Amino acid sequence: MSFIITPLRWVVDLLYSWVGSYGVAIILFTLAVKLVLLPLDIKQRHSMRKMQDIQPKIEEINKKYEKDPEKRSAKTMELYKKAGINPMGGCIPLLIQMPIIIAMFRFFPASIELRGQHFLWADDLSSYDSVLSLPFNIPFYGDHVSLFALLMTVALFAFSYINYQQTASSQPQMAGMKFMMVYLMPVMMLLWFNSYSSGLTYYYFLANILTIGQTLVIRRMIDDEKIHAVMQANAAKNK
Repeated sequence: MSFIITPLRWVVDLLYSWVGSYGVAIILFTLAVKLVLLPLDIKQRHSMRKMQDIQPKIEEINKKYEKDPEKRSAKTMELYKKAGINPMGGCIPLLIQMPIIIAMFRFFPASIELRGQHFLWADDLSSYDSVLSLPFNIPFYGDHVSLFALLMTVALFAFSYINYQQTASSQPQMAGMKFMMVYLMPVMMLLWFNSYSSGLTYYYFLANILTIGQTLVIRRMIDDEKIHAVMQANAAKNK
């Protein structure tokens, strides 16, 4: 991941040279990353909204061709084509973002620049922060409490809940995954990141908070009537 990590390190160091604090530099860095990825996020939300619009028709096809999976699949793809929808439209932006997410996971713990850097209650942004030492060790969690990890978990839970509400309405098959998406995943992340770099958990906390706000704003920006009109025009053109 060096081809991604190297420019990320350069950007963080540049921001640090401006503000003199790696904690503040990470805030600005997170804002910059979210701005760069904003067009992809908007495209993903538009795609999800289109899927919601045609969901009743998809349900009709599923019921009508319940015993003929091949026919059902062909009719569904035909519906996508008529409406001008790419069924992978919601996944492609996420796939593009994945290398950046993975690079972040490697970048913060391995950054020599963050070693010994204080921010708020964290003594070292390259290591975990601890606001409470436990007299015993909890399997898969540790013997301390990381506040950044807790904040990240709460933010992730809020984002997962909001995202699930929107995704489940456009993809009914996601309804059965509510427990895993909304509850289990945040808990697993808490167990995993409690002993990880506080710079990383701090970044993920900020990213989740910004993503929640961005999701709510984009949802208000999307014109449902305009999207419906465009899909109707596509359907008429491709009929």
